[in-house]
Amino acid sequence: MAQLVVEPSHAGEAEALRAVLDGARVRSVFQPIVALESGLVVGHEALARGPEGPFARPDELFGAARRTGQLAALDEACRRSALRSAVALGLTAPTTVFVNVEPEVLADAPLEELVAEAERAPGGVRVVLEVTERSLAARPAELLAALRRVRGLGWGVALDDVGVEATSLAFMALLRPDVVKLDLSLVQNPPHGGTAEIMHAVNAYAERYGASVLAEGIETEEHLMTARALGATLGQGWFFGRPTDEPDHGASTGVLELTRTGRDRPERSVRSPFDALPEGTTLRRATKGLLLELTYHLEREALRLGETCVVASTFQEARHLTPGTVRRYADLGRSAGFVCALGRDLPDEPAPGVRGASLSDDDPVLDEWDVVVISPHFATALLARDLGDDGPEMERTFEYALTYHRDTVVRAGEELVSRVAAVRPA
Repeated sequence: MAQLVVEPSHAGEAEALRAVLDGARVRSVFQPIVALESGLVVGHEALARGPEGPFARPDELFGAARRTGQLAALDEACRRSALRSAVALGLTAPTTVFVNVEPEVLADAPLEELVAEAERAPGGVRVVLEVTERSLAARPAELLAALRRVRGLGWGVALDDVGVEATSLAFMALLRPDVVKLDLSLVQNPPHGGTAEIMHAVNAYAERYGASVLAEGIETEEHLMTARALGATLGQGWFFGRPTDEPDHGASTGVLELTRTGRDRPERSVRSPFDALPEGTTLRRATKGLLLELTYHLEREALRLGETCVVASTFQEARHLTPGTVRRYADLGRSAGFVCALGRDLPDEPAPGVRGASLSDDDPVLDEWDVVVISPHFATALLARDLGDDGPEMERTFEYALTYHRDTVVRAGEELVSRVAAVRPA
């Protein structure tokens, strides 16, 4: 991780903040999360506050951390405080505690530290970790691996700020959140052109996987009515209670049932997108010419889907990324939410707006031609394996399958996105 140099004008602020962190003076307050149907408190979100003085307000505290290069240290201190305070206040299972990870930290800090935090967490605390789509876009491989590990330790995952960026809808399928948190702007502002798109995407995901939908920013009866209309089953905001050091232990409580949407993977080992095809899938044979036409069609679908779409493709060798292909993928990079291309010797950005990944010689994906397109209401994958012909290029043959089964398509997409490394600092 690159070291941030603190400007002289911030040196005093840096020292003061370091003293706060070293002295464990960051504290946690808790805001209730309520089941809208029953009114029962099923969880609390832990929110950070600094000591009295210049760091008391969260915007001041986090602003100082950003200016002085101590955001990762503050972020970790906040989670330590949240878990420690939850135990002290009796907010243990079956109550659920929601804790945050700053997107900028996930975009830069070693994710091994996050996994280590989960391993060290005090027993009895039921945790849901909140992340945003910006974190996945910045570091796909590391974040997906880290989330798998913290889920294995019993933590749930929430996708935060849904509705702020269209790409959050694109990444829902890959992140597989147990809870989808609607941004407060959806509850507090009048409906707009994107509201219906967000509703359709979130409600389809919740219906498909049994995830919970949580509306933030509920402050009035009108906000509550809007939250219900949007499909929320959980609510949070001043209408139910402000953040406090001492949660109301007299409130009626219930249990938040997490469906563990990211933990229902089959035991069968999968090493590549082609491996993700279910056993017994009928395979066809075709020449490169037919696969090209199928690929062009999927690319056009992705252009139509726009920002809510993820595209992941393989090219075997860099030489297959022709000038015409680069132009097509530059169009996709401008239109889709996330686009990645993989192959031997591919650069980090093979086309403008496209994330690249160079595959090692022993990677089974080198033998495949894969095109995966995922959006809230569309999931298709062309998964093909090279049969090793030595003839003319356009007559090369492949065995392949076209699949529209969402779980298979998402699994194939994960196999590709999990090979894309973090964005390198400029």
